[in-house]
Amino acid sequence: MLQNRVTLLFLLFCMAATTFSRDVIPQMHYTVSFPEPASHRYDVLLQCSEWQGDSIHLKMPAWMPGYYQLMNYAGSVEKMTASGFEGKSLTIKKLDATTWGIYGIRQQPFEVRYTILTDKKFVANSYVDSLHAYLIPENSFLYIAGKIDLPVSVSIDLPPTWKNIATGLEPVSGQPTHFTATDFDILYDCPILIGNLTSLPSFWVDGKEHRFMGYEIGKFDQVRFMNELKKIVIAASNIIGDIPYQQYTFIGIGPGRGGIEHLNNTTISFDGSGLDQPAENLRLLHFIAHEYFHHYNVKRIRPFELGPFDYDHGSRTNLLWISEGLTVYYEYLVVKRAGLSDEKTLLASLETNLNATENNPGRLYQSLQQASYDTWSDGPFGTNGPEKGKTISYYDKGPLIGMLLDFEIRNATQNKKSLDDVMRLLYNKYYLQAQRGFTAAEFQHCCEQIAGKPLPEIFEYIYTTKEPDYNKYLAYAGLQISTSKKEMGNNNAGLQYSIQKTAHPTALQQEIYTSWLGE
Repeated sequence: MLQNRVTLLFLLFCMAATTFSRDVIPQMHYTVSFPEPASHRYDVLLQCSEWQGDSIHLKMPAWMPGYYQLMNYAGSVEKMTASGFEGKSLTIKKLDATTWGIYGIRQQPFEVRYTILTDKKFVANSYVDSLHAYLIPENSFLYIAGKIDLPVSVSIDLPPTWKNIATGLEPVSGQPTHFTATDFDILYDCPILIGNLTSLPSFWVDGKEHRFMGYEIGKFDQVRFMNELKKIVIAASNIIGDIPYQQYTFIGIGPGRGGIEHLNNTTISFDGSGLDQPAENLRLLHFIAHEYFHHYNVKRIRPFELGPFDYDHGSRTNLLWISEGLTVYYEYLVVKRAGLSDEKTLLASLETNLNATENNPGRLYQSLQQASYDTWSDGPFGTNGPEKGKTISYYDKGPLIGMLLDFEIRNATQNKKSLDDVMRLLYNKYYLQAQRGFTAAEFQHCCEQIAGKPLPEIFEYIYTTKEPDYNKYLAYAGLQISTSKKEMGNNNAGLQYSIQKTAHPTALQQEIYTSWLGE
């Protein structure tokens, strides 16, 4: 009888709460556990309370921002069950490829349990084995349809032999395995690496801590490496003039492929065992500089389509040539300005992009704008399109247009302004003040505002397949292109492009070139 009275009182309380608390916020907490990590699986428990309804639709994202391909994350879900008040089983129905309906909740707290199967080591996929776990939040945590703005918390149930967690999530004070996020966008922006990790000595820039934590990172000179990372952070942040996070974490996920940028962290495939080789060390520094600069250019200086994110279909934009292509351009400049590469390396990097672009017949068929939008079908490097030879990579042509745009602005302003000023203007005007992304027209307007003149030709190179007049813009910095024939294979001949200094640069040309180098 007492049990029945308690149950009745609890039900009456919930009904009253529903009637009088119209602003109740659903509480969502996830617990991740690894009962059999050797099976490449992990378990997730969702505990939800304060849901004002009899049913709920839970969704798994179809992609992760930063990797512009649809992913079958929902396909990795196994053994989903749900229970409500007093452990009573709830009905589950799969509504579509990414959505589950839970029925019979009756405004009571409920739980959903499911298992995630992992089968591929990749920076955009979760992966678990007997020694570690790399969790992609989009691949792990269901969200309530239409409620991406809810606060959320996560607990990690560590296996007995695993000691460390690396993530950009905010830890709960005094509880190193418990984390919070203000909304699901922030949760999904913070991958989680778990295992016996190596932590390198932190460094500080402008009072902000920068950490490196990684799994199987190899043997190398850790002090030198962290000093080089510090130089990269200083050079990159000097371009924008602001460091917008309180702590930044470089997360090395072990040997593999790829890196993904986030607001206060980046996950990178990392094997430091080759860093004693100068060429490999330089390659890795460029890679890390690229991912780090992304926290400015794409996470904060972003096209308007990239937020709020469409987790069902992907957020498509014509402006990835800015987000990715200009980040390639700045990766070269940041490493050079940090004193970690030289003039020859900078020019050689741009020559690589030039040769890839000009020896690609796709440049006659696809514009930079189109390549940005079509990356979802063509692949990140423009190589998977349905029509071979008719696509380009914004990773190659994007930095070239960035260079031409930079030299045009420098020349038009007598080297008083540069593309750096455009990036600062975008950061301050749209990220800090308007708190939104920019449109294509707004980007062009900012460039022309800094240059003090219209720039129709440069933008024609972006929106059409018109061949760039490289020598016109390179001449502003006392540079020119030379060509020679080279064999392309299959009895085909192409051109080898190189960027060289002109014999007798003017004072302005020399000033622009020296300033561009960061000297």
